[in-house]
Amino acid sequence: MNGDASSGQGHKQSQSNRVTSKDRKRIHWAPLNIGLERRLQTFIVLCHTLTIALFLCSFFFTCAIPLFWPLLLPYLVYISLFSTAPTSGDLKGRSSFLRSLPIWSIYASYFPASLHREAELPPTKKYIFGYHPHGIISHGAFAAFGTEALGFSKLFPGITNTLLTLDSNFRIPFYREYALAMGLASVSRESCENLLSKGGENGEGMGRAITIVIGGARESLNSQPHSLRLVLKRRKGFIKLAIRTGADLVPVLAFGENDLYEQVHSDEHPIIHKIQMLVKQTMGFTIPLFHARGVFNYDVGLMPYRRPLNIVVGRPIPVMQQRNRDKIGDEYIDELHSRYVEELQRLWDQWKDVYAKDRKGELEIIS
Repeated sequence: MNGDASSGQGHKQSQSNRVTSKDRKRIHWAPLNIGLERRLQTFIVLCHTLTIALFLCSFFFTCAIPLFWPLLLPYLVYISLFSTAPTSGDLKGRSSFLRSLPIWSIYASYFPASLHREAELPPTKKYIFGYHPHGIISHGAFAAFGTEALGFSKLFPGITNTLLTLDSNFRIPFYREYALAMGLASVSRESCENLLSKGGENGEGMGRAITIVIGGARESLNSQPHSLRLVLKRRKGFIKLAIRTGADLVPVLAFGENDLYEQVHSDEHPIIHKIQMLVKQTMGFTIPLFHARGVFNYDVGLMPYRRPLNIVVGRPIPVMQQRNRDKIGDEYIDELHSRYVEELQRLWDQWKDVYAKDRKGELEIIS
């Protein structure tokens, strides 16, 4: 009797496994009766994901009209050779109206995303927010620091934060105007120093902050769901920047950023990994092989999954200013770097059981 029961259970289990395997291969289509709010969320996230492509299409369409050529040629020369707006530290092109549009709250509610503050930051100082991890597209960084969707100005009153991106993005026609209006700036050293040493309450950057996605393109290759592998051991440029400008360091940990996409494991495909690293070295960015969901299905596409994003802003680490680069000692750089890593580890240990319940491992700092 026991043997027959065991055999029957084994047969049912094998049937269950086959059903599960077939179910995984099948595409799950979105139902037609989804509410307007969720449809709107999907549309706005899609537009944001395709922002560069949309602006490039608009540019090429304009190029097809000879009437615009006398305007386009000087414009291209200007943005390629003469424009200093992305690096000047001047925030005159920044539009509070655009950053506060209701569409960004709808964008943030897609995941949904939330911004959490551990400590108040007095506006009498300047700050460098280090955002971790990079993820594939850094949706959380944009929602929290590129817009007012999560209420940054209410959580940190008196602080003007600038999200930084690749300098090459400001060479893309039309898109650069949008990026500047959203308050984005170049991540170049010149840009960082100008933002933290000009303007503000005293004309020397007080009350200003910048957000840098520290891990950069290299870290995006390690963006796997339910894990957190950070490229940080040799990233000390932002520490030197903080010392030169006197900006306090503020670690930011985004729980869920890596969960928004699936990616091909580079360790399992060494040739693909080599190609990705070659692209990064030559062009300054990399191309992760990723996928998530689609607009009308839940299994295939480049839309991020609807998974919670919880961005936690840690406690500030005080920095003593030394403007002379030659007098900045390696010991002090290493000390600040160690304190920064310790604060990140503390953030992870304190919040992982709240915001990373499905984690497959602990925080790793790999290089």
